[in-house]
Amino acid sequence: MKDAQAQTIYLRDYTPFGWTVESVHLTFVLAPEATRVRSRLRFVPDPKAPAQEFFLQGEDLTPISFAIDGTPVTPEITPEGLRAKVPDGPFTFEAEVEIAPLHNTALEGLYMSRGMYCTQCEAEGFRKITFYPDRPDVMSVFTVRIEGGEPVKLSNGNPVGAGEGWAEWHDPWPKPAYLFALVAGDLVAQSDSFTTRSGREVALNLWVREGDLHKCAFGMEALKSSMDWDERVYGREYDLDVFNIVAVDDFNMGAMENKGLNIFNSSAVLASPETATDANFERIEGIIAHEYFHNWTGNRITCRDWFQLCLKEGLTVFRDAQFTSDMRSAEVKRIVDVIDLRARQFAEDQGPLAHPVRPESFQEINNFYTATVYEKGAEVIGMLKLLVGDDAYSRALDLYFARHDGQACTIEDWLRVFEEVTARDLSQFKLWYAQAGTPRLAVAEDWQDGTYTLTLRQTTPPTPGQPDKAPLVIPVALGLLSPDGHEVLPTTVLELTEAEQSFVFPGLAARPVPSLLRGFSAPVVLERESSREERVFLLAHDTDTFTRWEANRDLARACLLAMVTDGADPDAAWLDGLETVLRDASLDPAYRALMLGVPTQSDLAQALHDRGVTPDPEAIWAATERLRDARATRWAELLPQLADEARVEAPYRPDAAQSGRRSLGSAVLALTTRLDGGSAAEAQYDRADNMTLQLSALACLVQAGRGAEALARFRAQWQGDRLVMDKWFGLQIAASDPAETVAVTEALTRDPDFDWTNPNRFRAVFGALAGHHAGFHRADGAGYDLLADWLIRLDDKNPQTTARMCAAYQSWRRYDPDRQAKMRAALDRIAAKPGLSRDVTEMVTRLIA
Repeated sequence: MKDAQAQTIYLRDYTPFGWTVESVHLTFVLAPEATRVRSRLRFVPDPKAPAQEFFLQGEDLTPISFAIDGTPVTPEITPEGLRAKVPDGPFTFEAEVEIAPLHNTALEGLYMSRGMYCTQCEAEGFRKITFYPDRPDVMSVFTVRIEGGEPVKLSNGNPVGAGEGWAEWHDPWPKPAYLFALVAGDLVAQSDSFTTRSGREVALNLWVREGDLHKCAFGMEALKSSMDWDERVYGREYDLDVFNIVAVDDFNMGAMENKGLNIFNSSAVLASPETATDANFERIEGIIAHEYFHNWTGNRITCRDWFQLCLKEGLTVFRDAQFTSDMRSAEVKRIVDVIDLRARQFAEDQGPLAHPVRPESFQEINNFYTATVYEKGAEVIGMLKLLVGDDAYSRALDLYFARHDGQACTIEDWLRVFEEVTARDLSQFKLWYAQAGTPRLAVAEDWQDGTYTLTLRQTTPPTPGQPDKAPLVIPVALGLLSPDGHEVLPTTVLELTEAEQSFVFPGLAARPVPSLLRGFSAPVVLERESSREERVFLLAHDTDTFTRWEANRDLARACLLAMVTDGADPDAAWLDGLETVLRDASLDPAYRALMLGVPTQSDLAQALHDRGVTPDPEAIWAATERLRDARATRWAELLPQLADEARVEAPYRPDAAQSGRRSLGSAVLALTTRLDGGSAAEAQYDRADNMTLQLSALACLVQAGRGAEALARFRAQWQGDRLVMDKWFGLQIAASDPAETVAVTEALTRDPDFDWTNPNRFRAVFGALAGHHAGFHRADGAGYDLLADWLIRLDDKNPQTTARMCAAYQSWRRYDPDRQAKMRAALDRIAAKPGLSRDVTEMVTRLIA
């Protein structure tokens, strides 16, 4: 386990490694408890690097032998790696070590998942395989030999030889060690091929356990669609003879883009109509695209150091969002992304875990695989594209790929190509990478003699280590509507660069209604006083689908806040306007389903906190339930009509059209259950021929108090499917009454199928607990204590998953003193655990600082 007293690493201290690595030859002799790894590395001094000692990272390795140019040597071994005296010129360093994959429960480096050997080396897992300069700016060509009795032996690149008990792979493209991959096991493949635009045929394989082969077809089609899209939209062609994907049951993340051998959490690639929901299919499509797109934005061009993580992740998240928008509904995709951004990234910005898109320091890089780096990083790319225009964006990307292919780059390299293509100075825009926090945009308006003046003022609240913030470049997409609902100014992008700036629109016949931040053109909080009547007007007339949805969300939030603080009744004018939208059959069913959503209870808690009101989770839950009951009663006659519109009679397809109708149907069923006690849900459960319908019906039955029999039937049907059983575990907690949430969670942890060492199962249970706002934030602190108990236990096995789950406590200062004290006590207990991992130590320290 890593030393919990690790030093802080700073971006400003970056120093290049003193040698280049011309070639890497690795031989693995596989054995569960004693795998031998032999490495042969060719080093050449880098004359541009400063003089330094020769140091290779290595952790949890049993040294066997070392040699330099064939002569045995005895390097100095430390817990972090080795030091050795080396020749002044080029030399070959050889090492043999032993590792124990079977006992590697941290799932970093080489480990075993149900008898399968697999690797995870990002960010710093390769140092648990052999001694190496384990840093992203050291790129080399790898040749790998795998010896063992497993029928399938895979590594990066192209296969170059195989025989009884061995296989050899060669990757001709230089890569850093974090992109190394190895898989060996008893696997079968769904195989296909793809012909690139230059006429090369690429063999495609999706490797799984034999019982999962029927779940591969969609993943293969998603891969081929991704390859085709990347050629058409970005001009990027695949560059090896084979592309392999492997599904792994035990994996800390969603997937990993290792060159030519992507390793996927099985939940992110396996799907069939019977076992996966529409949301699962869309997630799988997006993740497969994301990892494939990394071939160019992450692999061929990688990041110089881990501070530049957003360089590859922000750009690739932006690219996969473009892909999903093209494959499905761009409007719906944008709204869903903003909901996720606000729920996760805005929460980071508002608490002790706030950090810039490009952090200035870290102790454990695993803790910076965050929504800020990924999702806010993607938003920064989107703003840049909006500011420079589609054509300049395309030309800048072409220059970026041409100039930096095969290099490890920085944000400065990325922005420089845009400056050259557009002749713009992007030094102020670069602050988006350096400043933490969510900017707040205050709006003032003036109307005189046919001239409308809009004044915008930007501020960014203080965040840890950054009390003062400079003005950013903020693109604000604006439209203006006349009082009769016509658009008098189509979408126009205003460029806010100062702390306060005014924009003037003359020649208008009547005072307009502004439609601000169309398409969510920047990740900011908009602060503008507007009347309920204006929001209802925008809900009825706005031509921008995002701002129309936003008006509905603002009305829903205002309604709920009044219900919480004043005991008010639901807003009839809002519900009338929303009903008009719901009755509009010309609108995408998925869009109407989003309109039926309400703000999350955590979002309402933050809104109350922002107003100086201490949020009461139980009162927020009660108001949300009361609103849902009221809407069901109000729309009792409308719901059957919507259910008919949402019904799908054709054979199941996970495409946008069918998925949208089923999402509307699920939202309608949830309301209907409040009227009929679950009768319609029970009928849907009985006739369901796909997991989307079955699971939505099961959730309704649980919430209606009629779930016991259905849960037992579901379990009996899906007992042997780990991914479906994850749904069974999580649903019971998510659908529970707040008074029962902790008890339900505790009972499930005693279930014989609760494998707490499996990240998917642990997240299914405790992610659901942390996500149940009123249940987790029970006044007696039982939710806080239960999670802390299990995190203390898990840390010895899997520090990465433990550290990420600690984020459940990040809003602890938002609540009343008693809840604050109980959350702080839970964090203190975690911090006091003997031998606490470095991952968790850093997280808890930041949370309580």
